[in-house]
Amino acid sequence: MILHELIDYDILRVIWWALLGVLLIGFALTDGFDMGVGALLPFVAKTDVERRVVINTVGPVWEGNQVWFILGGGAIFAAWPPLYAVSFSGFYLAMFVILAALIVRPVAFKYRSKREDATWRTRWDWALFAGGAVPALLFGVAVGNVLLGVPFYLTDSLMPMYPGNFAAKFLGLLRPFALLAGVVSLAMLLMHGAAWLSLKAEGDVARRARSIGTVSGVVAAVGYALAGLWLALGIDGFVLGDVATDGASNPLFSEVTRQGSWLSAYADRPWIAIAPALAFLGIAMAVLGLRAGREVSTLLWSKLGITGVIASVGLTMFPFILPSMLDPASSLTVWDASSSHQTLFIMLVVTAIFMPLILMYTAWVYKVLWGKVTEADVTENSDTVY
Repeated sequence: MILHELIDYDILRVIWWALLGVLLIGFALTDGFDMGVGALLPFVAKTDVERRVVINTVGPVWEGNQVWFILGGGAIFAAWPPLYAVSFSGFYLAMFVILAALIVRPVAFKYRSKREDATWRTRWDWALFAGGAVPALLFGVAVGNVLLGVPFYLTDSLMPMYPGNFAAKFLGLLRPFALLAGVVSLAMLLMHGAAWLSLKAEGDVARRARSIGTVSGVVAAVGYALAGLWLALGIDGFVLGDVATDGASNPLFSEVTRQGSWLSAYADRPWIAIAPALAFLGIAMAVLGLRAGREVSTLLWSKLGITGVIASVGLTMFPFILPSMLDPASSLTVWDASSSHQTLFIMLVVTAIFMPLILMYTAWVYKVLWGKVTEADVTENSDTVY
């Protein structure tokens, strides 16, 4: 027996679909609060010392948190090559903006406190704001566009085509539902960042963060509910016909129609309703925790809410991973957009070895860095902290 045949091809495809979701959730749970803290920086900290406190709550961990983003991109490239090619082609300008924001963030961390000039530091503070708010918003816009259907089609040679010029492709992503999804994403990560600051900061900074985080959590919950209602009443879903789940990775072999609602998935698989239930529960408990001044539990509830929101999107769309609004037959699904059987198996073995190591190292780092960042820490170590 060939070793990779120990696990059926269709099962490997589902495993890697789930692992991709785990990586995206891991990125949102870790780098998500980094982005939230950056977006909150100009509003929760009024003095230079307070702003340095805020920055240093994430300063030691943001680089490690971005590993999840790199792992997610690598997993898409290796496990889902058509998804990587089609999505990066269509979202090219949006991805460039996101990467530019993520590149500005480490530069701001490093250079912000190199000079004592107030104007210099204020400009870098707003760079940190952009480095947090812009990706948080655009990631949500991208998810909204995936639910609406992305405007592409595949040629007979599987080359993705996006009609329109360069600017129109970007502006075409800013559709009302997608913008609502962006607002949900931004509000959710603001709440997450506020929960982190409630845990790691103290005094006025923590108080302001809890106040803004409470409002952000309410906005996230209301926006999430409105998005669900919009999906139910105003957006057509996609339906996959009979398909060989262990067949060749060629989307053009599948039969896809656009009809009904995405939410019909909850009638077919009622158990997936646990995802939106966890989303609302997590957000609600995080909001209550912020109001009550609870710390560790609030951050954990916030993580649960984010997990529920992201999981609900993936479970609702399954088996679709990138539907096409122009040509439904070009839509990418779990069954026709993966790498080969052998590639997925080798990647799974490597992941089984290295993922536990990453998790253990991450847990150790957070254990070592446990505790609050105080104004005294910043002033007494002014030359060695951010």
